[in-house]
Amino acid sequence: MASDRSARSSVERERASVFHSWSAQAAINPMMVRSATGASVTTEDGTTYLDFSSQLVNTNLGHQHPDVVAAIQSQAAELCTIAPQHGYQSRYRAAEKILDHSFDGAAKVFFTSGGTESVEHAVRMARLHTGRHKVLATYRSYHGATSTSINLTGDPRRWPNDHGSAGVVHFFGPYLYRSSYGAVTLEQETERVLAHLDETIRFEGPSSIAAVILETIPGTAGVLVPPPGYLPGVREICDRYGIIYIADEVMAGFGRAGDWFAYQRYGVKPDLVTFAKGVNSGYVPLGGVVVNEAISHTFDDRVYPGGLTYSGHPLACAAAVATIEVMERDDVIGHARRLGDDVIGPLLGEIAERHPSVGEIRGTGVFFAVELVTDRATREPLAPYGTSSPAMNEVIAACRDEGLLIFANFNRLHVVPPCTIGEADLREGLARLDRALGVADRYYVGT
Repeated sequence: MASDRSARSSVERERASVFHSWSAQAAINPMMVRSATGASVTTEDGTTYLDFSSQLVNTNLGHQHPDVVAAIQSQAAELCTIAPQHGYQSRYRAAEKILDHSFDGAAKVFFTSGGTESVEHAVRMARLHTGRHKVLATYRSYHGATSTSINLTGDPRRWPNDHGSAGVVHFFGPYLYRSSYGAVTLEQETERVLAHLDETIRFEGPSSIAAVILETIPGTAGVLVPPPGYLPGVREICDRYGIIYIADEVMAGFGRAGDWFAYQRYGVKPDLVTFAKGVNSGYVPLGGVVVNEAISHTFDDRVYPGGLTYSGHPLACAAAVATIEVMERDDVIGHARRLGDDVIGPLLGEIAERHPSVGEIRGTGVFFAVELVTDRATREPLAPYGTSSPAMNEVIAACRDEGLLIFANFNRLHVVPPCTIGEADLREGLARLDRALGVADRYYVGT
């Protein structure tokens, strides 16, 4: 058996032995990666790509940052793992660092192994704290792939897994470009989406609703930067009805949107915050929930019925401490903000002027989306909602031919390089994207 395997190519061995997520197994053709550094990824055949995807929008410090690698190595030499009921330095230091950059009144951090588990536990805490069961989430959202979080998710990955039994109610969040409310201004969109949310709560029964969970900036759903007044309005509605506000910062947090947490730019204070991904640049699986004082006190004398074998794993927490220290020392947050304001936003604006297939550009920090259409007047997407299209597949292939790894979803390309990317690499990547979008223009039918 072993000799048969050795005769196969790496791709063949990968396909024969690994069950891939979100994939039809017979159709996968994985790019085999040999190494990565900074904003570059090198494949086994020696081809190097600029990583404009940050993998799954999580390598916020780029690949193989020496400080984070060294911290993992140092921790491994001292203590690789220990059961979560014990205390150890890397875990409390990581919690302290996260709390230092959180909202006023943030009390403690519950650690998980990733974003979906963070959402599971945030919802569990909210339900136990309030004694209510229902949770509201938007249709254009992604909250994870485990039982509760996939039901909270709004996008089509929910459909095969949704049996309508999780107490989840969906509503439409703000998205002016494709407004569900017929709005033509940001002010109208904000007013109408908040009225819709309030009406949904009243029809569902406020006393039955434990929480509203929102990605502060919906990521996979399209980098939907909320309009002014929306999140403060959600906070006011939650306060009015005694509902817990959960900010899902798994993708938007730790520099991605140009702030430590994206909710901070809107002047709101959540009750619970879920995080993962950028907290340690994805080097070792880690997620968590920032818990406010009131919810934390609920479990002072009451057992919290939840936990994980790898809650606050030493290697993961050591990587988090190092990541946050690098962000503090090198002003990674400010760098990400400046890249968005001075480079990505302006250059994508110029790209949109050159390519009729670009319907809208939106984003902040190093967190942008390019929405592709076949007609600007009708806003017909280049790929239908919930799937891809031959046209989108050609655009993604053109990016790959340009040596550019891009994050794509439905009819969108997301520009989400590492927060630490240099300006020269960023401009080069945008130039490659500019050339690749010529393929999308071939499918444009508008005037």
